Amino acid sequence: MNKRKVDFLFVFTLSICSYIIVFTDYSHVVKVTAILIYAMIIFVSVYSLMLENRSAQHTLLWMYVMILFPVAGYFFYLFSGQLIIKGHLYKSKRTRDRDEWKRLMRQEDSRDLSFLMDSQMCFAKYAKNASMTPITTASRAKILKNGKETFSEIKKRLRAAEKFIHIEYYIFRSDRLGKEIIEILIEKAEEGVEVLFMYDAAGSMMFRSKDLNEMLDAGIRAHPFSPLKYGFFNQKFNFRNHRKIIIIDGEIGFTGGLNVGVEYLGENENFGFWRDTHMLLTGEAVYTLHTVFLLDWEYVSGERVLENQRAIKKPVEDEELDGAIQVVASGPDTQQGIMSDFYYTMLSCAAQSIWIATPYFVPDEAIRTALRVAAAKGIEVRIMVPEINDSYLTQYASRSYFAELLRNGAEIYSYKKGFLHQKVIIVDGNIASIGTANMDMRSFHLNFEVNVFLYGSSSIRDLVAHYEEDMEDSELISPVKYYKRGFIERSKESFARLFSGAL
Repeated sequence: MNKRKVDFLFVFTLSICSYIIVFTDYSHVVKVTAILIYAMIIFVSVYSLMLENRSAQHTLLWMYVMILFPVAGYFFYLFSGQLIIKGHLYKSKRTRDRDEWKRLMRQEDSRDLSFLMDSQMCFAKYAKNASMTPITTASRAKILKNGKETFSEIKKRLRAAEKFIHIEYYIFRSDRLGKEIIEILIEKAEEGVEVLFMYDAAGSMMFRSKDLNEMLDAGIRAHPFSPLKYGFFNQKFNFRNHRKIIIIDGEIGFTGGLNVGVEYLGENENFGFWRDTHMLLTGEAVYTLHTVFLLDWEYVSGERVLENQRAIKKPVEDEELDGAIQVVASGPDTQQGIMSDFYYTMLSCAAQSIWIATPYFVPDEAIRTALRVAAAKGIEVRIMVPEINDSYLTQYASRSYFAELLRNGAEIYSYKKGFLHQKVIIVDGNIASIGTANMDMRSFHLNFEVNVFLYGSSSIRDLVAHYEEDMEDSELISPVKYYKRGFIERSKESFARLFSGAL
């Protein structure tokens, strides 16, 4: 019997035992037997948890939850506490992807990175060895600072497609913006352009089947990622594809923080202005980003598209050097926690400044240490988070980490103009990360993500300028004011922090 069946057998047995103990008039012997069976299941579960060798605090937390909250505690552990990548989850995709990346890397020519500065080289050495994706100097990045810029550029490029359009989104809604893009896709498909469309089954629940059927009728091939129908029973429903990718003719690539929905244009009253960052890629980096898409497409469709060499490597035409670019995918199909390692290494290589903008600031211990030490060394550490978050637990969990950073001299900014959703890190003004991965446990360990790392690229200047503009729409959190916050606020933060590992 596999582990998942055992887990559900345990839940069922615990429920029966609890019912017998609390709600029946069975004999003393029957009730004692039920108590013993219940205790035995909890003991086996706690012992198995201990053997996983997690951090002591996580292990103790879930032990207390299972012991102190009958049935409900075990059930919550089953679907939240076990959110660690297990070998059997996505094993075939992980093996297939690893083999393909190794094959592609063997074909790569080694790039001369001697032009990089010390802090850039510090990070590049790690990135080159830790990731199976190339660092290319034959690529360019254009920064898109909001939904208006992003979708105007996307629609223009989609209309100009001649060969193929490949799209992958976490959230794709059937609202005004979604329908505009669907109409373009249908039009291009009817012209003979190949359109592959992939959407996350959970994130895109507002994507209507009527629109999907119209796309299919027009010749568009579409697949959901990890359908929810069976995911509940194998825990895959917890692992979502958070990537946002568009590839056009193998020459243009888009990725970043923006999904498809009118709220990303600032048209949702609940969110108001939506501050986000997306990017347009050209050159060899598009090839890597396209490979990420094609590996995902192979998984959902069962096709072997990479064997047909449908990813196109085309360097930028101009020869002028403009830094280097690397595309890095993370998630259950890669080395566990690799995006956290990339972030930690970026921060550790800083010599002058660290600027972070993230909607969800729930860092792991390594990143907290890197930020705290950097601030204590006199490195300028700035962290920007939204004033109002779309998640109660995340909002207060984020605030619980402010104290240790403020004590060491970090600056924390609360963005007030609207909802800040961008995922940007800038180190020393010459290294940057833009992508889909938030600074939280879900992005580090559960979601499929993709980020672009920039080394000395001129586009980093745009990121710096945009960050400085965002500071004008933000309030610097005063350490004195923060420490004087009330008992209720502190209690909310402490409570929310208990769930940091599952956020």
